[in-house]
Amino acid sequence: MKTWLSPAKLNLFLHITGRRDDGYHELQTAFQFLDYCDELQFEITQDLNIELLTPITGVNNNDNLIVRAARILQQQASVSKGVKISLSKYLPMGGGLGGGSSNAATTLVALNQLWRCKVSHTELSEIGLRLGADVPIFIHGSAAWAEGIGEKLTSISLSEPWYVVIFPNCHISTAEIFSAVELTRDCEPITISRFLLGEGINICENVVIDRYRAVSDALDWLAQFGQSRITGTGSCVFVDFDARDEAQKVVDKIPKNWHGFVAKACNKSPLAKSLDKYL
Repeated sequence: MKTWLSPAKLNLFLHITGRRDDGYHELQTAFQFLDYCDELQFEITQDLNIELLTPITGVNNNDNLIVRAARILQQQASVSKGVKISLSKYLPMGGGLGGGSSNAATTLVALNQLWRCKVSHTELSEIGLRLGADVPIFIHGSAAWAEGIGEKLTSISLSEPWYVVIFPNCHISTAEIFSAVELTRDCEPITISRFLLGEGINICENVVIDRYRAVSDALDWLAQFGQSRITGTGSCVFVDFDARDEAQKVVDKIPKNWHGFVAKACNKSPLAKSLDKYL
């Protein structure tokens, strides 16, 4: 049975430029993928049942984005089949790596093929946006500059360094950080060219480190090796290296109460690469 990859992403910066009447935030960010992935498998069935065979502790199956994505696509494309889904989970929840959104996107992409729905790429992204603002980037499949609520994507070409990523064993709710009174919501918009010249910060970082000591400690520890940053609203922090062996030496020193890994940056997502391989 084919394994479908569900990659991590990093936010290389994150500015909030406004807040809409519906409560969503207008933002600017740059997304890049990592070759560090969850894995999904799909067994098509002849009934209409959507089954997740590997539940996530603390998450009701009906609330899981994988199940919700499958049900929406099944309904929208009038599919008369079902599926049994298995998930091998490696991306930490509440870490800012986009695991749940990535799982949803991979589910949509995979089932669009396996159910032979023939739903267009644009329509898949629209379905994904109903599930979460980060889902479209994983369907897009290329490193991108994002605006709007994260759905207006422009592909960009970035260097592809090796990253050390640390998960300091705390889970952060994106909703908590985005609803924080002290969060800055009026960043001056910048351009892609200014970002590529080195401008841009993660405006959520100060809010996160004030509330989560573990993230603050991880940032401080990682800063001895380079410019440490959080991704999204955290809790994962990261720093880039030119060579894998340099990055691995840092991971080997990570305090035992944290989890860390080395991953290669990818301008084309591992999911998109695997689709090219099988087409």
